[in-house]
Amino acid sequence: MPHTAYIVDCARTASGKKNGSLKGWHPADLGAAVIDALLARTKIDGAHVDDVIWGCVSQVGAQAGNIGRNIVLSSNLPESVPGTSVDRQCGSSQQAIHFAAQAVMSGVQDVVIAGGVELMSTVPIGSNVADGYKKGRGLPMNKETMRARYGPQLEAEGMKNFSQFDGAEIMARDFGLSREDLDRFAVESHRRAHHATTTGRFAREIVPVACVDADGAETVHRADQGIRPGTTYETLSKLKPLKGEGNGVITAGTSSQIADGAAAVLICNEAGLAKLGLSPRAKIVSLALAGTDPVVMLAGPIAATQNAFKRCGLSMADMDLYEVNEAFAPVPLAWAKALGADLGKLNVNGGAMALGHPLGCTGAKLMTTLVNELERTGGRYGLQAICEGGGTANATIIERCAPPSKL
Repeated sequence: MPHTAYIVDCARTASGKKNGSLKGWHPADLGAAVIDALLARTKIDGAHVDDVIWGCVSQVGAQAGNIGRNIVLSSNLPESVPGTSVDRQCGSSQQAIHFAAQAVMSGVQDVVIAGGVELMSTVPIGSNVADGYKKGRGLPMNKETMRARYGPQLEAEGMKNFSQFDGAEIMARDFGLSREDLDRFAVESHRRAHHATTTGRFAREIVPVACVDADGAETVHRADQGIRPGTTYETLSKLKPLKGEGNGVITAGTSSQIADGAAAVLICNEAGLAKLGLSPRAKIVSLALAGTDPVVMLAGPIAATQNAFKRCGLSMADMDLYEVNEAFAPVPLAWAKALGADLGKLNVNGGAMALGHPLGCTGAKLMTTLVNELERTGGRYGLQAICEGGGTANATIIERCAPPSKL
């Protein structure tokens, strides 16, 4: 019989805006900081950790060379702990969580740390593609195969290349979402994120880290930097669409923010819990994936969520909370519309439009928030889904363990 995968603890840094508080950190050191925080909070012997599985999208420069292993060697874990790196685009650290859960469910390993990091200030989005192209290393897509397969569809949509921005426009069109719908959702994201911050909802999940402020003074980074408390519908409605000729509905205000950050999740099976002498905070109930149209690209969370429900026999009615990454406003709104979800349970503490989307970190970041919010509200089931480049998606369902562990 398969074992059960449990979340024992989880932690994240506060997101840093582009060239903000975290810009001076090396990504391996930032990843090590959240792992060390888990070790300190749980007081476990790091030698019990069987593996570290780490998500990172732009694996070039400071994030190259198997950053998962480099994070282990930069942390307080012993060198006997291995490490590996995962790239499933924006769902990289959610996939790391899936791999960790599968490892302990199989019984091959008992204690695994999954997480993710992205220093977008140091390694901008697309650097691995752009840097390689400049050196004559080629492009990820072969025009004779993938482009040939989807060329007619791209042409029909008026697209020259696969584009997440165009995909967001297509989703808004296909699901009947207006510019006003998107702008008002973005305003609510900032409002919820500001409320969560000022009322201390993020206090338990955030690992404070040292940084230097704009004036060169040493300080501590402990709050997400992208939140704009004064955001109003009137302000957002004046922003120009990102699509040329001004006929689009997506703007900078209804897109996720570039951000820096790291997050980590400690996952165990029953043997791991006994070995560490700890109680779990949540149980992983369902793991699911989906592959969908890469031209639209961003609709994968709908199919992945449906697959997750099929695998565990639960439904949307059973869910108390859901975190669906706000890559662009149409993604969670279309997801909610397609699945009949309650917007009052969606991203209740704000999402990536306010809190930032540090790519490879986001999956573990959202899971950390989901676990803590289920505990705060007393909810039972939570669902998380992320859209990913290439039209794939991850969905994860967790169940809060009652009572929560005393960490």
